[in-house]
Amino acid sequence: MNTFNARNILAGVIAAVALLSATGCAVTRGQEPVGAYIDDSAITTAVKARFVENTEVDAAAISVETMKGTVMLSGFAKNQKEKDMAQSLTWKVNGVKAVKNEITVRP
Repeated sequence: MNTFNARNILAGVIAAVALLSATGCAVTRGQEPVGAYIDDSAITTAVKARFVENTEVDAAAISVETMKGTVMLSGFAKNQKEKDMAQSLTWKVNGVKAVKNEITVRP
């Protein structure tokens, strides 16, 4: 299996898991409304998919969390270029209002 097919399969699996988990979660007082939660899940999935499609970003090494349109990136990058690329790709996703880049560059 070539790298391109593996990345597409991984992107599909990530999308499916995010969508299935988003639709089954109950919302309690003080949390986001269901629509906002699903929107945040869609943003997270879209960001991760962009990471998987990009050869400069190691999608497995970077975590993505979204709350009310604010995306927090955490994990590890090989260099500053990878950290910056992850942030740049995140800003290209519809619905992103802010990005908190907490990725650590490992020497």
